[in-house]
Amino acid sequence: MRIRRRFAAIVFAAVTSLAAASVFGQANTTTVARYTMDAGTTSGMAAMGGGGGGGLGGIMNMMRGGGGQAAHELVLRLGSTRTPTGAANADHFVPGSMRMGASLPLRTPVREPSVQSQGPMQTPSGRLLLFWGCGERAGPGQPVVIDFARVARGEVPAGLYASTPDVPEAWSVRVSNSTTYGDWPNADTREAVPGGASLIGAHRIASNYAPDINFTLAEDFMPALQLTQTEQASGAIGLSWNGLGNATGYYAWAFAGQMDGGGQPREMVWWASSSTQAFGGPMADWISPAVARQLVQAGTVMPPSQTTCTIPAEVRAAGGQMMMTSLYAYGPQVDFAYPPRPANSRARYVPEWIARVRFRSNTMGMVGMPGMPGMSGGAGDSVSEAPPADTRPRCRGGLRGMAERAAGLCQ
Repeated sequence: MRIRRRFAAIVFAAVTSLAAASVFGQANTTTVARYTMDAGTTSGMAAMGGGGGGGLGGIMNMMRGGGGQAAHELVLRLGSTRTPTGAANADHFVPGSMRMGASLPLRTPVREPSVQSQGPMQTPSGRLLLFWGCGERAGPGQPVVIDFARVARGEVPAGLYASTPDVPEAWSVRVSNSTTYGDWPNADTREAVPGGASLIGAHRIASNYAPDINFTLAEDFMPALQLTQTEQASGAIGLSWNGLGNATGYYAWAFAGQMDGGGQPREMVWWASSSTQAFGGPMADWISPAVARQLVQAGTVMPPSQTTCTIPAEVRAAGGQMMMTSLYAYGPQVDFAYPPRPANSRARYVPEWIARVRFRSNTMGMVGMPGMPGMSGGAGDSVSEAPPADTRPRCRGGLRGMAERAAGLCQ
């Protein structure tokens, strides 16, 4: 009897395994396609191009009262393990509420050989002063002074970069980890996301190198952040903002730079709201709720209940009269997969495709530039066209590139 029961259990396990295999298909031994959709809302100087163009035109628009507008941003990435027959072709078919036509084309970039720089590299000059933490006065051990010439020699201080916790939601789609890759916007299509566009509805991604991906979104773009900046008698700068109901955490930074006679950066000042010395890294990216919770626990990100922070007086004193500030609100994440994970199954689950949609809201302002609406106030609720194609130069590597990117001097 015992042998018969054991035999029956073995047969049952085998049948269960075969049934599971029939659900997923014989070819489904690995996930074929991964898709990410990152949706953002920008306001203040971050949306400077909306309705008024970039550069000087955008600044003049803000000085005339156009600084209360907001814009949307959208980044789409498709990665697959398959190679297409012929030229790669992919489209993201969007709901009519997007007001962007039937679909957005995902282009596959042409892989060009890297060009080696000729001649010796010029040793960078200048210093970067790092401050951190909310408070009227800077904490002990601040600032940490980074000499660009020493960094160029490989002398990077420990504990400088903020790191992302290692969680399953932190996967990414890139050219380097995909057999075939496509994205939007791209070199061929940089269409702006219209004002009033909505993500709610059915989405379909069709290509000749990945299975069709279908999902329906009930989440929409996050509301705009409204940042108020108050200069205090001590020299500190008080920040306050509207709490967003679906925010998972907030992160702020401020940047200022003093140039030498030749227009080269002599001294840069960078402050972050983190309670510890942690800069750069993923903080300007879309961050999942799981990662945000861990960063809040670590003190790198402010909790979603916090709506005020103070930039220490020493930061303003070191940075000079004008200072650029930025605030990020990290939002929800929605995940999709096909086939769906079977309930109460011990079989190995390998979906044919997975998709992830992340949300964030970001605003930027300027302290010390009078007559610019929204700089000591905030962004309103109106939404305009998103900025045109970014024509700024590419950021260089290293800490100097990080600082210049933070200041908006490069992309």
